[in-house]
Amino acid sequence: MKLPIVAYGDPVLKKVCADIDKDYPELEKLISDMFDTMYYANGVGLAAPQIGLPIRLFIVDTGEDEDGNPGYKKVFINAEILEETGEAWSFNEGCLSIPDIRENIMRKPNVKITYFDENWVEHTDDVDGMPARVIQHEYDHIEGKLFTDKVSVLRKTMLKSKLDAISKGNIKTDYKMKFPNKSKKR
Repeated sequence: MKLPIVAYGDPVLKKVCADIDKDYPELEKLISDMFDTMYYANGVGLAAPQIGLPIRLFIVDTGEDEDGNPGYKKVFINAEILEETGEAWSFNEGCLSIPDIRENIMRKPNVKITYFDENWVEHTDDVDGMPARVIQHEYDHIEGKLFTDKVSVLRKTMLKSKLDAISKGNIKTDYKMKFPNKSKKR
């Protein structure tokens, strides 16, 4: 099932999320719905706060590479980034919760992360390149951070009117969204 994606300005996007346990209600369905939602919106990652849930869950699927090889696809539950290493590099990032805004963001190319997968198997992985960047972006979501928090104060000031328009629902997307400041028409 495709779920609505929470737009910029919703308080859930600024919350540090809570761990969950194996008994979290309908977790398998939730993960499946998150993948459906992400694919429908043409994303490469989606975190639970983006669908309104303040829990430490996110998914990543970078899709096939240029040679048709499977990409990096994983479920991350109760993740903790242990280490970010390497020389930071800039990449133009976007976010399903902040449509039509893209900014060059600096991130380190390597991460060491510990997490549980959808079967509650614990992993500690070293990840690099584009999958590491997507993990860092989604991890930021469960820490209550957005990629726009990483831009300069001047740049954020320049984006303010666009961000306000998103929170009010004054934007068109190809996927369903929930807007925190959308006026109710009677």
